[in-house]
Amino acid sequence: MIAEIIPEAYDAVGRQVARPFDHRRGFHPSFPMGRYVSHPLTVKCDSIKDIRTFLASCEYVSDKELFGKEDFWQPPDEFEKNKKGDCEDFALWTWRQLLNLGYDARFVGGSYGLYGRGHAWVEYFLEGKCYIVEPLRSRIVSTMPRLSTIRYVPKLSISWDGKTLRYFSHKKPALPLGITLLGPLLLDYLIFWTYFWLLNFYRLPRYAWKILHRGIFRRELWWQSRPGKR
Repeated sequence: MIAEIIPEAYDAVGRQVARPFDHRRGFHPSFPMGRYVSHPLTVKCDSIKDIRTFLASCEYVSDKELFGKEDFWQPPDEFEKNKKGDCEDFALWTWRQLLNLGYDARFVGGSYGLYGRGHAWVEYFLEGKCYIVEPLRSRIVSTMPRLSTIRYVPKLSISWDGKTLRYFSHKKPALPLGITLLGPLLLDYLIFWTYFWLLNFYRLPRYAWKILHRGIFRRELWWQSRPGKR
């Protein structure tokens, strides 16, 4: 669920912008952003472990299936009642809870995976480091290897200090990672997931079915692909 980023492969800070909701680029909340940070929550989390426990009880459901719309951002107070939603719903609620715990956290929209599928997640800063929080993996792992973060490409993020919403534009790092950096990270990645699946092999058919059935990372929420391109 949580992994420290690789600074050379992830633009964590970005550049502050005044107009984030560019219809061409596709960052489209269903309500004014103030709605997502102003309404009180009924679920009180005292730690990240509590956040993970609640998320593990929630179900991924597409906006089309749940609301009959291609894209709908549930406010966090509604999500914790429904306990159903897609990636941005999970991420918005997680963001609110991290803010309540005092973390310097952001809601992030961008792309994930080999083909740049639209996705939403959370990041937070602690002691000079940035960490990705993947709410959709709350049932699987509490931490992830650092190499997992190279599949996340932030495009826009939002911060909230209790008074002001700030918006940031991010860019993809231009330089590829060198072998001297990738080598140790790849070894750590392989050891982590090998050990994980040895412990959880009996759960593999259920995980595989859920991924195939729901298509968790296949929604393009943020940027529409052009015809003939991925």
